[in-house]
Amino acid sequence: MELEPIYPFEPIHADSIPSGTNWVAQIKWDGVRMLTYFDGSQIRLINRKLNDRSPQYPEFVNIARYCSASSVILDGEIIAFDSNKPSFHEIMKRDSLRKTSSIELAVKHTPATYMIFDVLFFNGCWVIDKPLSERQAILHQIIAPQPDVQVVQSFTDAHGLFEVMKQHQMEGIVCKDLSSSYKVKGKDKRWQKKKVSQDLFAVVGGVTLRDGIVNAVLLGLYDDDGKLTYIGHAGTGKLTDKEWRVLTETVKSLVIPNKPFVNQPERMKDAIWIKPELVMKVQFMEWTPGLTLRHPSIQAVVDVAVSDCTFSQS
Repeated sequence: MELEPIYPFEPIHADSIPSGTNWVAQIKWDGVRMLTYFDGSQIRLINRKLNDRSPQYPEFVNIARYCSASSVILDGEIIAFDSNKPSFHEIMKRDSLRKTSSIELAVKHTPATYMIFDVLFFNGCWVIDKPLSERQAILHQIIAPQPDVQVVQSFTDAHGLFEVMKQHQMEGIVCKDLSSSYKVKGKDKRWQKKKVSQDLFAVVGGVTLRDGIVNAVLLGLYDDDGKLTYIGHAGTGKLTDKEWRVLTETVKSLVIPNKPFVNQPERMKDAIWIKPELVMKVQFMEWTPGLTLRHPSIQAVVDVAVSDCTFSQS
């Protein structure tokens, strides 16, 4: 029986931390969402956009080394570390690879860890209608923790965990109702995320150059009418010199004569307009009253649909 990929359950953004004895909190890992599908013979790793990422993470394809189920769908996050802290930029180095030789090298030089937090299908049966508490019990029954495979720990003190995340400058926490079922392609308040820092996926609508190399990008989001609105520019972050050069080559084929933004960017001089096809993950401090990003920082170029780059994505 082939298991068809599904869109995973997503948490909503929360301004405050929910309270009550039925809530637990988990670390929000700054990685890539990944579901593992094992039908008893074939295993596939599929991301939240239903793209197969099995080749990119060969170390997790041998499911027998960490899971005893005869068939299963696992939900979790694949992460990589930078200075002992999860780094979205580091895991993107793995996720963007396509050549087998490059992937083999990356397994050694950019090791990944699979943080598993849910189970949807177990030994031939769907368990999404069971409460989270029961699904967590199943996880602990079938997962044999490894150095690179862990079951995500749940904490009852959400406020305490959030303070720890702030101290270590991590992404935040996800609070979950222990009685919650798993809603495929769902997003509701039974799962809530509270972030230490804000981030979003934004479209690149223009660039500026220094000495022939891209040194900053002009970013935008789509509004409810499908119009691309300029939200700020960013030239700092985690891109390496090599990645800036690759970006420079990429934008050459995307140049257009007119700005794609419906509003007027503050950084117009010397801007080169491009088709809005590139997407970046951007971290920022806050929104200004003029709906631009304060202190945006580029985290990575990502394989995310342009249509997902909206003001409502949070």
